[in-house]
Amino acid sequence: MSTERGCAVSTTARIPDPELDGFLAVLAAQRAPRTVDAYRRDLEHFARFLGSGPSRATTEELESSLAQQRADGLSGATIARRIAALRSLYRHLMLLGARADNPAAELTPPRRVRRLPRTLSPSEAERLIDAANGTTPRSLRDSAIVELLYGAGLRVSELVSLERGSVDLDRRIVRALGKGSKERIVPIGRRAAEALRRYLSRGRPYLERRQRPELFLNAKGGPLTRSGVFLILRKLAEKAGLEPGRVHPHLLRHSFATHLLEGGADLRSVQEMLGHADLATTELYTHVSDKRRRELYFEAHPHARRRLGARRTVNKRKSE
Repeated sequence: MSTERGCAVSTTARIPDPELDGFLAVLAAQRAPRTVDAYRRDLEHFARFLGSGPSRATTEELESSLAQQRADGLSGATIARRIAALRSLYRHLMLLGARADNPAAELTPPRRVRRLPRTLSPSEAERLIDAANGTTPRSLRDSAIVELLYGAGLRVSELVSLERGSVDLDRRIVRALGKGSKERIVPIGRRAAEALRRYLSRGRPYLERRQRPELFLNAKGGPLTRSGVFLILRKLAEKAGLEPGRVHPHLLRHSFATHLLEGGADLRSVQEMLGHADLATTELYTHVSDKRRRELYFEAHPHARRRLGARRTVNKRKSE
């Protein structure tokens, strides 16, 4: 395949770029490993498109790459994130004197549309939890996973990075390592604590092949991965009669926050439990709660139903 600048290439081989490597090395000293990996993936994507390292790219070449990404149907959030990675790279190179300009400064990121998070209803969450019931080691593990994702609102990355010492069952708290390696303490309910206790006593010992610090293990005794958690939830969703493609770890986190707010929890407390740096991110869940309350009102209240019926009658008469 062609490797001329500005032409897409099919190879996934890494294109050498010493200046990019230097930027990532500096970033690794400041940011969490997952953040560095995300920057690396985004910047190497541009390298594959350009056929050379992005550190020498021009604004026109970057615009051409972004146009191709839009044509490929990439989401606005993904494109905006990739533009941010480019800007960070060129700011770094300008500080070093390796570039006199920032070719990404003129790039216009897509308008970010903040969609309301999707959630499970409380009854759907219960069905998913019930689907994990069982006495085998893996069933006990899966039950503890679902209870923690829904009962503590953990991100999947936080869940798989938990160690045995991260959970205090007597005090019913979990120490989660969130974005930016920030630790937060999240309370867990009685049911989550009981599920963890059963897993630790009757599930994990049968999965462990060698001494491992991780709380959740796979069938071979190694640490459970993010993709492993996604697969577990899909299987449980199918068993529960839910749409498997709809159920994922973050859906349970969304449900955790929404159900807390619907139950009367204050916004600041939910923000702390979720580990959100910006309160505006947490406020999205209040809109979900408001929307659900309106829907329930129009479905359940007799006056709301009667008014809707009357409106239909008026509209019918007008059309006659």
